[in-house]
Amino acid sequence: MAGPKSQWFSFSLTLAFVLSASTASAISLYLWSRKSKLISINGEVSKRIEELEASLKDALENCAAERKGRIRAQQALRETLRKPNDKIESTSYPMAPIAVVHSCFSTRNGTPRQPLLVPLAKASLICDPTRVPQASLEGLEGYSHCWVIYVFHLNTDLDKLWKHHSQSKIKAKVRVPSLNGERIGVFATRSPHRPCPIGLTVAKVEAVHGNTVLLSGVDLVDGTPVLDIKPYLPYCDNIQGATVPGWVKIVDNVLAVASVNFSEGFSSSLMDCWTLVEKKSLYAYPDEFQSLIRQVLSWDIRSMSQRSRPHQPSGRIEAQTKNDENVEKILNDSGIAEQSCQEYEALENEGELVSSPPTSDVVYHLILEGLDVSYTIDSNSNVLVEKVTVA
Repeated sequence: MAGPKSQWFSFSLTLAFVLSASTASAISLYLWSRKSKLISINGEVSKRIEELEASLKDALENCAAERKGRIRAQQALRETLRKPNDKIESTSYPMAPIAVVHSCFSTRNGTPRQPLLVPLAKASLICDPTRVPQASLEGLEGYSHCWVIYVFHLNTDLDKLWKHHSQSKIKAKVRVPSLNGERIGVFATRSPHRPCPIGLTVAKVEAVHGNTVLLSGVDLVDGTPVLDIKPYLPYCDNIQGATVPGWVKIVDNVLAVASVNFSEGFSSSLMDCWTLVEKKSLYAYPDEFQSLIRQVLSWDIRSMSQRSRPHQPSGRIEAQTKNDENVEKILNDSGIAEQSCQEYEALENEGELVSSPPTSDVVYHLILEGLDVSYTIDSNSNVLVEKVTVA
């Protein structure tokens, strides 16, 4: 007969066996559950991978189809453009400005006739970031000068561009001041009144900051839309031995003034205004701005009509730019193209312009950076700058 110890030992063995079996069963169950979950997850992952691969394949096929379609469209466009077309107006090239000019010249009046005539004339060319990535300007700072292609946006006859050519004919000839009003073909001049009012100018590159190009020596009015910027290349842009007609050579001498002087009260009037424009000015100091005025007025910026009309004694009057613009529109409609304060100007047309008082009694106005510069000029072309006020 077994003793108590033997019974306890048998019980312990049985209990250990049961516990071991239970543990093994639990482990087996856990491992089976994990395996089932992994199989399920792997199945879902495989299915997702198949879906993504199918989606990628469709996307690649769509891209390839779009590329083929784009190539076919480009080929068709090039083929169309290569074909002779007698109707030029049926072909158009939509373009939009890539930048706008922030210039020291608030109005056309005083804007130089040609580039680099006023070295201190500054402008910021601000590119549209939605059309021109900032990286597009990288490397431009390595050039001393650049070409700027722009639109004559202040022409008084821009509305004609939207009319059919049968309703709005472009004038073939313009009057040239250095030829005493003689007409010459528009394409032999720099007149802004052209079939396509696009201008070309060159300027000195002072700096490039982000999407802004700082220029000097400009002949651009504030707000000018810019179509393109190209670097100036001396080896091909500077043509040795180039010739021009005789009347072009004498223009600068005709329009140069004898002297530019400032009144005693000018400096105080400038300082009074400078505090209002200093923060947004392109110039660091009032003295630099005064030098700009001197350079601008070293050329006779008056229109041909203002210089050539007969004078009669009268009281002191103000020459208003607005009235000159109204006269310009009348002359444009009459077939006389005018570019106020630039190279090609209007002449009096059969006595339509009224006479004015002696030159020294007329106060002219030049608007620079929103400041109104008042000046007079006598019959000997001596300029006296009187004062500056806020325009």
